[in-house]
Amino acid sequence: MPHLSSFTAFLCLTAALAAQTAPKPPVTAFSDVQRGYATLKTNILKSADLMPAENYAFRPTPEIRTYARVVNHVTEAQFHACGAINGTAPEALPKTPADTADKATVIAGLQASFAECDKAYASLTDANILQMITLGPVTRTRLGFAWGNVSHDNEQYATLALYLRLKGLVPPSSEK
Repeated sequence: MPHLSSFTAFLCLTAALAAQTAPKPPVTAFSDVQRGYATLKTNILKSADLMPAENYAFRPTPEIRTYARVVNHVTEAQFHACGAINGTAPEALPKTPADTADKATVIAGLQASFAECDKAYASLTDANILQMITLGPVTRTRLGFAWGNVSHDNEQYATLALYLRLKGLVPPSSEK
């Protein structure tokens, strides 16, 4: 076996260490946002299904939104954020159901917004996550809109979970 010079061994060791510590491509940036979105999608859809139809008009106090309004708010926000990521004109997006619509109609609207978001999150790539897009007065990267949607969904899921608990139901994220 040939003998490596100290300098050659040093170069090999340096290259090996550099390969281990080299920055990873931004794949983790959008992988994390996709994972967060997927978890919230599951929890929000389960929450919408879990609440009985007669409780879609429930509001904890007269000043607070109904359960249907919270679900519809998620639908509206997702259409806006994910529509922007997809380049869908706001007027081309489906309309959100009325807050007084029945449970099946409200859930169908929610599912349509998740379909728009599924397309948006699947479209994220290393090449486009930092592309700037505009929605009304707001300009952000695709990744910024995706994280904004996850953050908003997380806030709204907390509200849905609270409403479920007020009705004696266990939220999906707390199921055992």
